[in-house]
Amino acid sequence: MTKPRNYQTEAIIIKKTKLGEADRILALYTPHLGKIQAVAKGVRRPRSKLSGHLELLTHSLVSLARGRNLDTVTGSQTINSFLPLKSDLWLTSCALYVTELVNQFTADHVENYPLFRVLLETMKELCRADDRELTLRYFELHLLNEVGYRPQLQQCVACQTPLAPTTNSFCPGAGGMLCPNCSPSQPFSYPLSVNAQKVLRLLQNSDYDTASRLKIDAELSRELEKIMSSYLKYLLEREVKSAAWLDTLREETGAPTPD
Repeated sequence: MTKPRNYQTEAIIIKKTKLGEADRILALYTPHLGKIQAVAKGVRRPRSKLSGHLELLTHSLVSLARGRNLDTVTGSQTINSFLPLKSDLWLTSCALYVTELVNQFTADHVENYPLFRVLLETMKELCRADDRELTLRYFELHLLNEVGYRPQLQQCVACQTPLAPTTNSFCPGAGGMLCPNCSPSQPFSYPLSVNAQKVLRLLQNSDYDTASRLKIDAELSRELEKIMSSYLKYLLEREVKSAAWLDTLREETGAPTPD
């Protein structure tokens, strides 16, 4: 069956690239079409009626016309502009980190409605959460769930035995936790405190409402960030550019961390 030339979809704008003098190529993450690339013609002109509805980190209803290579945006209406994310450098950086991960872990035209819901929920949560670092850790774990890289946190990935409440190790290359007996055989593994293991398991298996009730200190927050960063870097085989920027902000501005 031939697809209609014109169609409409919800979308979160996750990336934009300049094209020519006035156009942009947009990466849109949608509920039922996955990630799509589209041209927004004239959107960089000062009088463009579309520009405000197609800003990065915006949830919009987008109208498109199918093209031979790239579809073309023909109209757009903002659903949620997430203004708090655009008026604070730290929040902007957090949101850009989230959208970069979605862009890096997804291929074009692969539907993943649960991931769209996680992304949308995370954007909303970043606007109101007290602990944005914890929100990022929640997002990372649920992103990995939806793209097929869910880490094993309940048992040793080598010997399959349930993990005892002690200092176990996380091994990015093995995709999960190692018990003290098996960790020496894996040189690239990282010791993980009992509290860090508990928090990761709770985040992995809960919703945002439950996760938001957690209270963790700065030391534990940093431990969680380092573990998740090492796993994401291993999976992507590259640095996440916005993650490096987040680290810079933490150091230079004392970005908020849990009390």
